Amino acid sequence: MNRLINKKEIQAGKEITLLQGDITDEKVDAIVNAANSHLKHGGGVAGAIVRKGGSVIQEESNKLGFVPVGHCAITTGGSLAAHYVIHTVGPRWGEGNEHQKLKRAVLNTLILASEKGFKSLSFPAISAGIFGFPIDECAEIILTNARDYLLTYDDSSLEEVRICLFDESSVSAFKTVYEKIFQV
Repeated sequence: MNRLINKKEIQAGKEITLLQGDITDEKVDAIVNAANSHLKHGGGVAGAIVRKGGSVIQEESNKLGFVPVGHCAITTGGSLAAHYVIHTVGPRWGEGNEHQKLKRAVLNTLILASEKGFKSLSFPAISAGIFGFPIDECAEIILTNARDYLLTYDDSSLEEVRICLFDESSVSAFKTVYEKIFQV
């Protein structure tokens, strides 16, 4: 069971929720996978998603092929609680222009979810794991862009953007940024 940390209504019917737990347990339309460009889901969040959702996720990913940094692709969720997985490729720290690339990755994910008519979406800390993106900067980019997207695109189908983090240090970093941005 994922634990609620904070929930904020951005405007009527649109909210951003911060949770601690296992993203593979999220009961949402889609979860976001912090993917690499080749969509090889071996470790971290990606590995956990395939282990729990089944090999069909990797098989569908193999058919999609290469996804550039800042972009995303979608597969079914296999046996996950979520119906779909959006595989979002964030930047590796040190490759250059990382902040803009992560911002683009988050925005492209939100746009794809809305194009699919999804009402709920759950993000991990994209690029903050093995890709080395500083967690506080990752939190700032994901939370700010989710907020701005929900405020800007009234016609978006998205009603709830969730951020689901596994470890206490990531939760703590996101909670600090969340409280600053949303003044809670």
